Amino acid sequence: MSLEALRDALPDYARDLRLNLGTLATEPALTQQQRAGTFIACALASRNAIVSRAILAEFGPQLSAEALEAAKGAAAIMGMNNIYYRFTHLVGADYPNMPAKLRMNIIGKPGVDKVDFELWSLAVSAINGCGMCMESHDKVVKHGGLGSEQVQAAVRIASVVHAVAATLDGEAAMAA
Repeated sequence: MSLEALRDALPDYARDLRLNLGTLATEPALTQQQRAGTFIACALASRNAIVSRAILAEFGPQLSAEALEAAKGAAAIMGMNNIYYRFTHLVGADYPNMPAKLRMNIIGKPGVDKVDFELWSLAVSAINGCGMCMESHDKVVKHGGLGSEQVQAAVRIASVVHAVAATLDGEAAMAA
C-alpha cells in the first residue's frame, strides 16, 4: 500500500488527516532522513499494520539500511522507555533515583546521526505520552542544533500518523 492508498483509505470525515499526510510527506523543515525516519518510527509506534506497511513502503526507500534500522529502533526503545520513565515521573517516591536496569544501548550507538535518532525518539515519546522523555529529547535535539520548527514538524508528523492509525482502528472496530 502506498501513502496515496493510505490517504484514500481514510473516511470522508477524516479529510483533514488526508490533507495533512500529503503536506507532511514533503515537510521542508526536516531533512529527508529526519522526515522519513520520523514517519517510520511513528508508524511503528501507532501499532496499526496498515499504517506501518504503507508508511514503510513510502518512506523506507528514502533511508539507508542503517537509518531504517535506527528509526525502527527508536520506536522499539521508546516503547519501553516511555512506559518506564512515565511511571517514575508520575509516581515519584524513590523510583526516579533508582537505576533503570534496562538495556538501552541503541541510544548510545544508534547507527545514524544522534540528533536524528533523538528527534525520532521525541516524536514517538509524544505518541506514547511521556512528558519526561519529551523534555529530555527536546533538550538533546536543541543542543544538537535543531530548532523549535524542526521539533514541531516531527511532532506534527507524530500527531497525524497516530490519528490516521486511530481512525482506521476505529473504522475496523465499527465494521466488525
